[in-house]
Amino acid sequence: MFKIGGDLSVNRLGFGAMRITGQGIWGWPQDREEARRVLKRAVELGVNLIDTADAYGPETSELLIAEALYPYPKGIVIATKGGLTRPGPGQWVPNGRPEYLKQCVDNSLKRLRLERIDLYQLHRVDPNVPMEDSLGAIKEMRDAGKIRHVGLSEVGPEEIDRARKIVPIVTIQNQYNLSNRKWDTALAFCEKEGLGFMPWSPVGGGRSLKGGAIEAVAKSKGVSVYQVAIAGLLQRSPVMLPIPGTSSVKHLEENMASAKLKLSADELARLMS
Repeated sequence: MFKIGGDLSVNRLGFGAMRITGQGIWGWPQDREEARRVLKRAVELGVNLIDTADAYGPETSELLIAEALYPYPKGIVIATKGGLTRPGPGQWVPNGRPEYLKQCVDNSLKRLRLERIDLYQLHRVDPNVPMEDSLGAIKEMRDAGKIRHVGLSEVGPEEIDRARKIVPIVTIQNQYNLSNRKWDTALAFCEKEGLGFMPWSPVGGGRSLKGGAIEAVAKSKGVSVYQVAIAGLLQRSPVMLPIPGTSSVKHLEENMASAKLKLSADELARLMS
């Protein structure tokens, strides 16, 4: 368990809801009913942290979460994000303008059928808008009772420090997996400050799981490389909150079994070398 912001208790292995959309993270999924089944099964398997964004679809991921899970079971934390626009499939363009972000919060509340968003994350820092302006708008929404806690995405220690002068920050969501650890400094900062670190792309899209130590460890334990990749992150740090995503119930069940997989210190060292 990990307490986000000191008061939201979540199981450390969550679910990322980006993949329950269509190809290119665009539009509705090919099998909408399967997407709903995935969400329901995730909760059955103990997931109580579900991460989404208004940009996933756009909008469809949030709508599907409400379709599948509302009224939400007690203790479920829905984290969402705003600040990236979608001109087309596979395209992502930052928009950190204050008036836009306020609109994003209100629209996410409606789609998710929530009165307050437990964790709202600035999806990207917009290079064309001062971070103080973007986070100032999010702080206004927090002060209005529409947001409980605030997180950031794709930032390092300096940006986190700067952001915390504007509004309390409780989580960081950066790309991170066994083969891409460029944000080790951000992870170390989160450990020092007790912030949750939510690695997106925790298995690197599967591309990084061939050969080497990860295949050897998986073979010796009779498990999949995906399970080893997720277990490795969970054991890498107590503030790590992986959010693997999938559109398949079978793959979801395989991912969730990672929480029970124990790696030795030697195996973990091999994976991190």
